[in-house]
Amino acid sequence: MADRAKAILDRAADRCLASNGGGEPADPREIAVVRHLAAGFGVMLFAVPLTLSFYYGPAVALPLGFAAVVSLFLLCAVALIALRRTAYPAAVNDADDAEIRSPFDVCPGLLLGLDTAGNVREAAGRDREMFLSFLRDPFGRPFADQVHVSDRIAFVQALDALRQGADAVVIDLRLDRPVIGIDQAQFMNVRMDMTATRKADGQLAFVYAQLLDIAGEMQIRNAALAKEDEAVAAHEAKSRFLAAVSHELRTPLNAILGFSDILAGEYFGKLENDRQREYVQLIRQSGAHLLSVVNAMLDMSKIEAGRYELMLEHFVIGEAVSECEQMLSLQAASKGVTLTSRIARGLGEVVADERAVRQVLINLVGNAIKFTESGGSVIVDASRDGRDLKIVVSDTGIGIAPEKMALIGRPFTQVHSDLSRAYEGSGLGLSLVKGLTALHGGTFLMESRPGEGTVVTVRLPADGSGVEAEAVDGHNTVEFPPRLKAMDRPDAMESERKTGYDEAKAKIA
Repeated sequence: MADRAKAILDRAADRCLASNGGGEPADPREIAVVRHLAAGFGVMLFAVPLTLSFYYGPAVALPLGFAAVVSLFLLCAVALIALRRTAYPAAVNDADDAEIRSPFDVCPGLLLGLDTAGNVREAAGRDREMFLSFLRDPFGRPFADQVHVSDRIAFVQALDALRQGADAVVIDLRLDRPVIGIDQAQFMNVRMDMTATRKADGQLAFVYAQLLDIAGEMQIRNAALAKEDEAVAAHEAKSRFLAAVSHELRTPLNAILGFSDILAGEYFGKLENDRQREYVQLIRQSGAHLLSVVNAMLDMSKIEAGRYELMLEHFVIGEAVSECEQMLSLQAASKGVTLTSRIARGLGEVVADERAVRQVLINLVGNAIKFTESGGSVIVDASRDGRDLKIVVSDTGIGIAPEKMALIGRPFTQVHSDLSRAYEGSGLGLSLVKGLTALHGGTFLMESRPGEGTVVTVRLPADGSGVEAEAVDGHNTVEFPPRLKAMDRPDAMESERKTGYDEAKAKIA
């Protein structure tokens, strides 16, 4: 009965205030003022006529008292509303502000008020109507009922985190909705930002949540994941292809090298002339070069696939440098290049993968000889610099232009492509050097000037600690091909931007 009377009174006040305001909707707060004032004067409507009836007859007391109470009520209502409109003129003069019931109505998405049990108590937001069009009667029910079954645990855990003391929690959910059209999915991806309000004792009192549609973000995320999967699959396919091709090439190459050695040694009869001996030697040299390329491809594929095994051991680095010098001295002599080595006294033993260090030396010295003209020199220096082993290979060769330095170390990339016929190679040498150096936890630095020569410096922890320092969960992971660090870049590369090498992961298996 009381609710019905309240509704009747609110409708009457709304009509009066709306007509007085030029047809604009009445302010709910002014209606509330009239309602509370009427409740107070309702008691006076009976008390005043009853009091006057003791002094006047009922015929006079009843209309007089009723008129007096109604007049006083109208005067008080007009005065209160006038005072309020004077204090808040924008609420009357600005028609746009009159249409805004709450500041939350201009916030994007859907804003929900949840109690401590997760039940929906109120809703607002700019997209309120859109969300409520498919939410199944949300008010007074647990919001979890609207969430995809697989995401309900995440919602409950977020609500529990707020109960445990968290101030805010952000989660991604899927809301169940009927399929309206072919462009709409059954579930809507939303991001829910939940903020807690607390009582004086710190207990959770209420939760305000904002829901935003993240369909566009999910499309971008799914596309990125698909591209990443494609890149990983392509990288694995490339590594398997390199390993398979390299393995298949080594078998016939071993036969070519073996039979060419037999022919060159004239074990089954002498060759008839020098031209035949020259051709046999060319076959032997070409096979050896191709085998070195195949071995480099195998090593590179192992590093990229994360299966290159470093076998740490103690060995004398001076002996490794001397053996490298002896191995390549004939190649240097045939080009008229002077090859020398300088090993510091007391250099002693180091801890590293001896095969990998020898490969680094051979590749660096071989490159230096290849790009040094007759009459030039190549020098190999080995020394200690603190706790590091420092290997420096310098030459007086053709050098490298500053704009080409960014290409150094990229697999199958030759800096001197215009001279590729004069300087053969696969472009894997420096790439392997950088990869093997990074696996040891070392650094690679190259400085060069066109026409003057090149200096390559490799630093490796002499005690093998760099391998352990680079280890992650028992595996050594490096970027391949590794980029030069900013602090290690030569002066000629300061103006170069970071290049977009293809990244891969190499691990110690």
